[in-house]
Amino acid sequence: MKTKMLTLAFGFLFNTCVWSQTQTTITRVPLIGETAPSFTAESTNGTITFPDDYAGKWKVLFSHPADFTPVCSSEILELATDYDSFKKLNTQLVVVSTDDLDRHINWKKSLESLNYNGEGQQQIKFPIVDDHTKSIAQAYGMIHPKNSSSKDVRGVFIIDPKNEIRALFFYPTTTGRNMEEIKRTVEALQVSDKQTVLTPANWEPGKDVMLDGGQAGEQANKKDPNVSELSWYMMYTKNK
Repeated sequence: MKTKMLTLAFGFLFNTCVWSQTQTTITRVPLIGETAPSFTAESTNGTITFPDDYAGKWKVLFSHPADFTPVCSSEILELATDYDSFKKLNTQLVVVSTDDLDRHINWKKSLESLNYNGEGQQQIKFPIVDDHTKSIAQAYGMIHPKNSSSKDVRGVFIIDPKNEIRALFFYPTTTGRNMEEIKRTVEALQVSDKQTVLTPANWEPGKDVMLDGGQAGEQANKKDPNVSELSWYMMYTKNK
């Protein structure tokens, strides 16, 4: 009888563990073209409702593993340094992690006291969001259990003024993000939307853009002097 009860108990615990692991593992990442999941949370800038508080703006949502860690600290300071250039692109930065608000406030205060890269003290104007419940991380698929069951990976979601996800990136906890690449992607998306064009590999603001197949045929017939043809399937035009 005891053996049977132990077997049943072990089976129950095993199934519960498997179920819990499955629940943790199956975390769907919202994809390009989908509406950005909304949330209301406390932050270093007060209570925010995302993305509604930033209606009409582009948004870049960053997740980081933990406060007071070397790579995360460098990323936040880089964002602080680049804050005005993102602002010129009508883009709001929002940072989130599973640490709580008190820790965020203390970290922010410490970071703002540093002389980063010899450029002096940086003011952190964007919100750092408290997600100690992990609800935001789950909604955005930013906890990857093979990496950590409690800390975010380095996730980036670029969200347009219509609150549609336009690009996303995931980096391991060991690797810091390139803020210039994230900013370049925002600019590329804005140029594509405004001019209905494509941006080629290694494109940078001001450089030529590309035409899709239909546009390329139309422009070829018009003999537009701004259009250059490398091949019938690769046509470039001046960035307006």
